Amino acid sequence: MGTALVTGASAGLGRALAIEIAARGHDVVLVARDEARLQELAQDITRRYAVRADVMSADLADRAQLQTVADRISEVDRPIDLLVNNTGFGINNDFSTGDLATEERAVDVMIRSVLVASHAAAGPMRARGHGAILNVSSVASFAVMGTYSAIKAWTTTFSEVLAVELSGTGVTVTALCPGLIHTEFHDRAHMHMPDLPQRLWLDAHRVAQDALDDVAAGKVISVPSAEYKAMSSALRVVPRPLLRKMSRRMSTSRR
Repeated sequence: MGTALVTGASAGLGRALAIEIAARGHDVVLVARDEARLQELAQDITRRYAVRADVMSADLADRAQLQTVADRISEVDRPIDLLVNNTGFGINNDFSTGDLATEERAVDVMIRSVLVASHAAAGPMRARGHGAILNVSSVASFAVMGTYSAIKAWTTTFSEVLAVELSGTGVTVTALCPGLIHTEFHDRAHMHMPDLPQRLWLDAHRVAQDALDDVAAGKVISVPSAEYKAMSSALRVVPRPLLRKMSRRMSTSRR
């Protein structure tokens, strides 16, 4: 892993991943909308780890700005050896009564940008015979919890499909499926869950470390923590009608 490009690097898990990558001695390209935060992070990384940290301010819901990032990913002279598709946000709405524009933005940010960036990375990586793509999904991808689950189910399945396609080429693809993480994510989505046990809340830097270890090991699905490993295994074998029934009960209890 020479240079990694991390989207959504200004905060939360993306920031933790960028720091952990730099701590392992690799250059980073930091992508997010908040240029001031990115510049602060780049300076901190350069000072602490003596690696190069470049900044790209971009809104990945904007097709032209996304293409600029994709062009950087596919550069031959400055290859990206690890692509981290991390940009995302929570959706705390019912689809039928919520804002459609928010749903469309979610698809652009969490599906289309992953598709475009992965395509920009996969071809050059395959030609070089090495590289890795880490797509940040969620344990929600195994559940039925609103359109966020649907979006992350796409991310997980897409990662598996691409991993199969690239098998034997020297390029790996990993879907990271964490649960709850102590970041700004839930506050930004106005999701408040004070009654959940503390053991379900994960540390962002520990998740980043485990994820990168799984990337190095070539794992296709990475689920951090024993609790979420057990939960994801259970969700994958529960009959879908029962899973939908459980989701209806949870949705009703939140109203």
